[in-house]
Amino acid sequence: MAQETEMRAKKLVHEGSTIHKEKPFVYVLSSKVRTEYCDFCMKKGKFLKCSGCHYVYYCGKICQKDAWNVHKFECRNLKRIAPRTLPDAARLLARLIHILRKGGDLTKSYYLENCFRMYKDLMSHYPNIKGDQQRMEHFTSLCAVLFDFLGDDSLPNSAELMGMYGRMCINSFNIIDQELQCLGTGMYLGASVIDHSCNPNAVAIFEGPILHIRALKTLQYLDWSEIRISYIDVLNTTKDRQKELEAAYYFLCQCPRCLAPEPPEINAAACPNDQCDNYIDAESASANDKCGKCGAAITENFLELFKQVIEFTDIHLQNMKQLAYFDVCEICLQKQRGVLHKFNIKHVKTLDLAFQSSIDFQKWDFARTYALELVDAFHKYYGQMHPITGLLHLKLGKILVFEEKDAFAFDHLTKAYQILKITHGVNSTIFKEELIPLLQQTRMTVPR
Repeated sequence: MAQETEMRAKKLVHEGSTIHKEKPFVYVLSSKVRTEYCDFCMKKGKFLKCSGCHYVYYCGKICQKDAWNVHKFECRNLKRIAPRTLPDAARLLARLIHILRKGGDLTKSYYLENCFRMYKDLMSHYPNIKGDQQRMEHFTSLCAVLFDFLGDDSLPNSAELMGMYGRMCINSFNIIDQELQCLGTGMYLGASVIDHSCNPNAVAIFEGPILHIRALKTLQYLDWSEIRISYIDVLNTTKDRQKELEAAYYFLCQCPRCLAPEPPEINAAACPNDQCDNYIDAESASANDKCGKCGAAITENFLELFKQVIEFTDIHLQNMKQLAYFDVCEICLQKQRGVLHKFNIKHVKTLDLAFQSSIDFQKWDFARTYALELVDAFHKYYGQMHPITGLLHLKLGKILVFEEKDAFAFDHLTKAYQILKITHGVNSTIFKEELIPLLQQTRMTVPR
């Protein structure tokens, strides 16, 4: 038996293979979308409101019945505290308390035939949490909320509760839809075995709350010690990625991408000659230096302008972390043109926000322009095989179909096909119901 298991483990893993599939140990739908998605299966549709708490919604009687085992303990309390609502983190922690009291600590989540993880295998990071002022403030506020919601008798002691909080913080996944919009948060015991890399060989994709880990590259065999996903958005400098990982997960990444020199364009200025596509290392450049490609002079005024635009952009990117404003993005981009290089990470981030907000406001001309500028940058920073890159091609293809530019649309939809069949899979909703019909539609009008 051991030999058979080893032989299966040594089998070639093709790119696009689902190497792990798992239901959440505990999860919660985001309160921001609670009236738009089913609280149990996380699908969109027509809903029934829970007649008890009037807070959660279900897509039908089946989901309501399946959810009752977890929802019944919170239903009366949600009704009791109304019209106040429970923060998502507090609701997730309350559900975790309930599940553990019902024997959840004995749950085994298998990632191989004979390998599994249990709740006790998750690290609590107790000393790190204790020394983290921001998280301690959050934990203290959650304790007050939970005391009001559950009552003193239902709460574990403070040390045990902090251990739960630490495990929740470090091991939670953002549950995202197929367009990578956040729908909620969940803990997955088996998948918690997977470490991080800024250059991952696997990706986490969701169908409702069900987690799928898919291989982005062909692997000689499945070795879980070598499987890596990215815990964060990698569209950032190494310094900022390291800062984010240390703050959220208490480690410094040592992946090849973090150890390698950064692309020189990532913090660069554009060449003052608008006919030249070279980059200028503004940090080391001084007045009277020249572009190494075209010989254009680098003036003191240009370096000062670069510094001002970077500071201006930083302020607005920080302010738009939760919500992008189209007009603000436009102002930032106007200031950046001719000053920041096209691959400067702050310019790319601004373009991305401008693209998303232009779609929200149905400004299709702007959206197409921004998407076309983003394509090369996304391939550079996310890589050729990444769900974000695939979705960019899909969205651009949809815009071009709307504009009746089918030949261009077909090209981008084909690129989306090549990526999304790996990252999402041919049976995913977005692949079957969105991409394939558009491809078939445009293929019929493209000259052969």
